[in-house]
Amino acid sequence: MRRAENERLDQHDRARIVIIPDRLTNKIANFAAPARLGLFLLTLAIVWLPFGAVPFLLFPENGDTAALVLLYIFFVALLWFWGSWIKKEPRPYAHYGLEFRPIAGFEYATGLILGLVGVSLLFGVQTWWGWFAISPGANWQAAILPGALTAFGVGFAEELLFRGWLLTELEQDYGQGRSLIASSLIFAALHFIRPIEAILATWVQFPGLFLLGADFVWARRTYQNRVGHAMGLHTGFVWGYFVIDVSDLLTATGQVPESITGIGGNPVAGLMGIIFLIITGLFIKVSYRIRMGTAKSKSLKDSI
Repeated sequence: MRRAENERLDQHDRARIVIIPDRLTNKIANFAAPARLGLFLLTLAIVWLPFGAVPFLLFPENGDTAALVLLYIFFVALLWFWGSWIKKEPRPYAHYGLEFRPIAGFEYATGLILGLVGVSLLFGVQTWWGWFAISPGANWQAAILPGALTAFGVGFAEELLFRGWLLTELEQDYGQGRSLIASSLIFAALHFIRPIEAILATWVQFPGLFLLGADFVWARRTYQNRVGHAMGLHTGFVWGYFVIDVSDLLTATGQVPESITGIGGNPVAGLMGIIFLIITGLFIKVSYRIRMGTAKSKSLKDSI
């Protein structure tokens, strides 16, 4: 079996050499991070552009969304090519943290639960304190399914993009500390691709988005660089907030300023949201140390 696998890998390597010479791929793999990232995005744009108009022809009313979905499909395909042919990884997606094993599913589930419980606590505490009131006629049940689908798509897409591809490429050059800061800054900044008026009205979200990105980085690193837990956590956050926001389940009572509960109704633009994200990050790091301590204790007992 091992011999067959080695032969398959050898054939893969020979095919790679025929299509792209190793000298070129090695050179690209050792480019500085900005050059590698730029080349990847340029390649993605060149591959996607010939097909970019198709969604607008097929779906005139939802062309933007369809084009974005198509772009992401090309991104996922290019990610495999990049990891396999440029980085020479036998498991390209695993190199970027995406695995399809039971452990990854378990980590996704724990992240999902943590995200849903966290959002429930954030708004539940504020409701208990009288800062929010429950809207009696809110049909929150109708928002559960569309919220789940939206949250899954956003969680998968953004985590594979930012904590999978981007973070891994930055870590190659800048180490863990600077790559955490850089990836979180980029994550926050890209949420402001909008008209200047909207940027000026929502800039207060930036610190919260930065902390959100940092939490997701820690969620990946505390699970052996697999993105499953971060994906689940992201999905839980989006799902919980989607149900509350779309169904108008809660209404601010005005007892405290918006700067406390969240400017414009966005929790990451308020003091409570900032505190929540800090506590979430601390919880992730503390739970990681507890897991590591338990694993070491078990290993020590087994060795006795």
